[in-house]
Amino acid sequence: MKRILPMLAVILLLFALWPQARALEFTAPEVPDSGAEQMPEHTDSFAQGLQELLGNVLLGIRPDLGEALKIALSVTASVLLLCILKTVPAGTKFPTELAGTVTVALLLGTNANAMISLGAKTVTELSEYGKLLCPVLTAALAAQGGVTASTALYAGTAVFDSVLSRLIARLLVPLVYLFLALATASSAVGEDILKKMRDLTKSTVSWCLKTLLTVFTTYMGLTGVVSGTTDALALKATKMTISSVVPVVGGILSDASEAVLVGTALAKNAAGIYGILAILAVFLDPFTRIGVHYLVLKATAAVCALFGSKEMTGLIEDFSSAMGLLLAMTGSTCLMLLISTICFLKGVG
Repeated sequence: MKRILPMLAVILLLFALWPQARALEFTAPEVPDSGAEQMPEHTDSFAQGLQELLGNVLLGIRPDLGEALKIALSVTASVLLLCILKTVPAGTKFPTELAGTVTVALLLGTNANAMISLGAKTVTELSEYGKLLCPVLTAALAAQGGVTASTALYAGTAVFDSVLSRLIARLLVPLVYLFLALATASSAVGEDILKKMRDLTKSTVSWCLKTLLTVFTTYMGLTGVVSGTTDALALKATKMTISSVVPVVGGILSDASEAVLVGTALAKNAAGIYGILAILAVFLDPFTRIGVHYLVLKATAAVCALFGSKEMTGLIEDFSSAMGLLLAMTGSTCLMLLISTICFLKGVG
């Protein structure tokens, strides 16, 4: 809140001078270093820029795909070996379940920590870039006479973005670590209380994200900015895609996808086009990297379920669930910022 008040004071000053500001050219802030490599060369056309951006992102996921597959093969081989050890005579005791839990946790723990750090860093960078982009779009909208709309949009975006980024950094990311710790302990010990605590931790993360996004989309709906008309088939396809690609909160985000679809046709403002591409440049690379690990872990759990124990398979599934929570966090932050930007562009046109 301390950061928001000075920004509001600057914007109010711009409002007072908005007739003179009509002649100004508003420029979006430069893309952060993390997204500079993915940023397309052509930013004057949204369609061409998005095509280049997607191509750059797809080329960049090869190393992560290879690393994820290596880990998956190691985990599968370990589970198979421990499954074989279970067949040794009863006279030679061997704690296979405990050994399996430790092995899986060690193989997946380092990679999971790297992905959690990447997700937290992406949320922070998206939030910081949004704080630079929104004042530019607010001033542009105010310069065209949309003082009331720009005030409502900026206030809503600033508050929800600040709350979401702090919630993720200070609560949800530590809860993901706690979730993995409880999952590992539950797999090793097999106590029901640990399983219940694990499930409660996961439900808490999901509930926080869903609640905040529901309030955000409700606010945007009440202010009349998440609305419009677009091709029904395209809208349906986009909603289905978002709902299936983003775990945990995909259903909520898909309900607001019409604003994104309609807005891309209205993105005639140069600062708006650059801003949207910059947001996607920061977001898409880490999202696809985390997504690759999420899908590979899902497939690994399915393979290990054919011959591995229920506890070890469940632990692999829990690690994939942690990646799903990370996808939900980064996806929520990006879509919230994109929807806000598109809403500004509807007024700027």
